Amino acid sequence: MNAAHIDTGEGEPVLLLHGYPQSASCWRHQIPALAEHHRVVAADWPGFGRAEPPDTPPTYDAEVERIGALADSFGLDRFNLVAHDYGGFLGLGYAQRHPERVLRLALLNTRAHNIFRPWFYRFSQGQQWVACHAPALLRQLPLRRLHHVALRPYRAMGCFDERLEDEYLGWLDTPRGTQTFVDFFTEYHVPAVPGLAAGLGQLDCPTAVIWGDRDRYIPFSTARELAERIPGATLTRLAGGDHYIMEERPDEVTAALLDLLARPYVVRQSS
Repeated sequence: MNAAHIDTGEGEPVLLLHGYPQSASCWRHQIPALAEHHRVVAADWPGFGRAEPPDTPPTYDAEVERIGALADSFGLDRFNLVAHDYGGFLGLGYAQRHPERVLRLALLNTRAHNIFRPWFYRFSQGQQWVACHAPALLRQLPLRRLHHVALRPYRAMGCFDERLEDEYLGWLDTPRGTQTFVDFFTEYHVPAVPGLAAGLGQLDCPTAVIWGDRDRYIPFSTARELAERIPGATLTRLAGGDHYIMEERPDEVTAALLDLLARPYVVRQSS
């Protein structure tokens, strides 16, 4: 799986959204099983992996609407949405704004309607301040090397190896990539996005919350809130699992996704 997008299988579509700083390849363990009875589409998010950066600023609203544009580019009208980390942050907003297009929703280790753990929230605030006020400093930093160091625990636990990490981080090696990094963190919405929490109770598609409960960036309380406040949502708690859960515990994540895809849904009229 070395293309900027993966499109395989036939049947009801499943759109997979990855998180930061990964690529579509992070779903490599799940795709074969999902594609046995579904059309599975996974693409590198604009600016990440091997994808070109977006041509407009990556504000939250613009990024949410890019999900619809991505689906349109593959000819997907209604689809199952499976989203991790940054993808889940955007995917929750998309499901709330465009419920007629989302058949089922899976959220995996994502800040979703909430914020990061306090230490990482403060780090994100600092990173954004530098991006806004001293972008030249960020451009001078060895960004790929810093990410390599930060991801060491996940390589050690076998989530991915250095070859795959090269795919995840390669975009940081170029001047265009460093500008993408600056643009991303300049626009990143660090506080909770207004309206996301209030809208959880209005989601009526079958929803699965799949979560490693030892995520060092996002508290497990976020998963509980999602499962409690989204009507009929199920919670799959993967004890001891960390952030990149689909790579750390692939079989359990795949089983939870197949269980979600077997649940009936209500067909809504397009608006």
